[in-house]
Amino acid sequence: MEIRVVQNVLKLNDEVAALNRRALADAGVACLNIMGSPGCGKTALLESTLPRLRPELSIGVITGDIATTRDAERLADLCDAVTQINTGGSCHLDANQVRQGLANLPLPALDLVIIENVGNLICPVTFDLGQGAKVGLFSVPEGADKPAKHPRIVLEADVLVLTKTDLLPYVPFDKRVFLADLRSLREDVPLIETSVVSGLGLDAWCDWVRRFVAARGTTRTQHGTHDEVSQSFAE
Repeated sequence: MEIRVVQNVLKLNDEVAALNRRALADAGVACLNIMGSPGCGKTALLESTLPRLRPELSIGVITGDIATTRDAERLADLCDAVTQINTGGSCHLDANQVRQGLANLPLPALDLVIIENVGNLICPVTFDLGQGAKVGLFSVPEGADKPAKHPRIVLEADVLVLTKTDLLPYVPFDKRVFLADLRSLREDVPLIETSVVSGLGLDAWCDWVRRFVAARGTTRTQHGTHDEVSQSFAE
């Protein structure tokens, strides 16, 4: 009986995720789902990313947290629109929550929506939100064993980002172990090493995002008006 309940929850989530994916496609908007542990640097990475991309891309952000609006407040002046989702205890965002968040964004005016998922390396990977790509974050202070302990995010991510590399001289982190474990799971997944302190890898990360938007996005003239797209969320 418990298995059936889980299957029913995921099935319903996938149905709503499909609606999200259609609405994003109709608006010509690319969408990233960024996942990582609490404190791995998701918000800090966005704080460095958004100013670099904003001159050329219109970006909306959905931030997910158990409580507070602090991440949304940090990003509000750096993007074109931001909405906060508080789960009240749930360790991940689901497709219906993201659907409500998308309804509060001016989709036809955007090129990219970035979903900053709740801090967790497990549950967020399971729930499809309708995104076009999954971004997995690991950070140096977490330790080198995280790919081995959390293989699913490695297997499902479209790109992996190693954050806080400026701390490598100061914390125990065996990069050889990290890379060996990661590549034993997947040889092909891109890995970008970054530091928001030194700026290492931020250009490479932003270039990856640009290529993703160019490949997934389409011109908004091919899609519906704001009212037509908004109506799709009300269905």
